[in-house]
Amino acid sequence: MKKTAQDELEPEYDFASMAGGVRGKYAERYRQGVNIVKLEDDVAAAFPDAKSVNNALRLLIKTAKSAAKHA
Repeated sequence: MKKTAQDELEPEYDFASMAGGVRGKYAERYRQGVNIVKLEDDVAAAFPDAKSVNNALRLLIKTAKSAAKHA
């Protein structure tokens, strides 16, 4: 059987009795500020860190824009 987060909570955590809780209160703000991309293993192996990935993508964008101007 697959365990859920609810299965792992201790019985003393009764969220229904807590006042002021709003489900998903920060969900939209979180979605706006988070942009995570999962790289395939072979691609990730070519980049030691996030900075190098960003630099490579910026170079690709610059190259594509330049090629579009000359097309």
